Amino acid sequence: MFFSARTLIHRDCQCIRPTQTARASTRMSTRAMSTGRRPFRVLALETSADDSCVAIVDASRRIFSNIVHSQNSLHQPQGGIHPMLAMLAHQRNLPTALRRALTEAKLEMADIDGIAFTRGPGLPGCLSVCLNAAKALAAAHNKPLVGVHHMQAHTLTPHLTLDSPPSFPFLSLLVSGGHTMIVLVSSLTEFRVLCNTVDRSIGATIDRVVTLLKIPWTEKGPGAGLEKFCAETAEEDSEHVPEYSPPTPMPGKLAFSYSGLHSWVERTVFAAGGLENVNRRALARAFQNAAFEQLETKLSLVLRSYGHGVRHIVVSGGVASNTLLRQRLKRSARDPVEFIFPDPALCTDNAAMIAWASMHRFLAGSHDDFSINPLPVWSLADLNNPPIPDLAGFKL
Repeated sequence: MFFSARTLIHRDCQCIRPTQTARASTRMSTRAMSTGRRPFRVLALETSADDSCVAIVDASRRIFSNIVHSQNSLHQPQGGIHPMLAMLAHQRNLPTALRRALTEAKLEMADIDGIAFTRGPGLPGCLSVCLNAAKALAAAHNKPLVGVHHMQAHTLTPHLTLDSPPSFPFLSLLVSGGHTMIVLVSSLTEFRVLCNTVDRSIGATIDRVVTLLKIPWTEKGPGAGLEKFCAETAEEDSEHVPEYSPPTPMPGKLAFSYSGLHSWVERTVFAAGGLENVNRRALARAFQNAAFEQLETKLSLVLRSYGHGVRHIVVSGGVASNTLLRQRLKRSARDPVEFIFPDPALCTDNAAMIAWASMHRFLAGSHDDFSINPLPVWSLADLNNPPIPDLAGFKL
């Protein structure tokens, strides 16, 4: 029996449950994926930011379990992720997530063939929790170990979930709390960053604006809170709504910039004499539209320069779960380019994508030794030649 990654979400502890699909993947040789008796099976850990994640996936794309312990209630009072609190929460939550993943999969560690984990990029303290847990499991149970690039895993998610995944080369729009970039993906391991942010990511900017405008979070975090707040109708919407005109950053250039958009929201509130004198919902909508319009504009520029032979654009990362963004990008699509969006639950951080991104290395007999260190800063362009980590200079 094979499974795909459709999902059900529960509030505090998200449990991503598999549902049946008609057929297995035909993209790799079944013999190559097999341990000799069944497809290779990976247990993966992900703690790069504020979610404690454990999943078990095999080489036939069966997702046995995919557990996500959210920390949103912990970080909302801080107005964003507090690195030390996140690290301590991972230390508490990861053992529980591991036990749940094995229990729901009805498996034991003896049934696992390899251990994968997020090596980077991410918060140094959080990555260390993941790394140390993965090393301990691999050493105690004599399993091979593979460290995974977090953004590579986001990019390859459709190859886990779709029977007909995007063909190479394809473009990947990665939009998250730590990254905003457009990447040309030529193979499982070949990435060229075409457009990156020069200052702040779209996700980090959303977090700051949500705090500034005092928008309530949802159980899914600040980004979902912004989406809900902008989508709701309210009594003030029937009144005169002021016209807010956000700036257009770096026009004509292959670069993202979001710090100016945050500064514009700050200046607008200050010029009005405080938050009580602005239409928060109208201002939030203007911000959200401007943030998404920038993504559309830069994608159009990239397609003009690098779109030859590209038939698919994969949109992933936490911000990609926003319904309005998906609608806008779909409307902007021009033949023959098609947008591919993973299930919203697999856009946000999860360990199933980490397991799948590690699979090609396990199947090739490649793995890491126990001297491996986390890489808090790690460009996708350096995937095959990771930098030597200088952890002394990093803060938690």
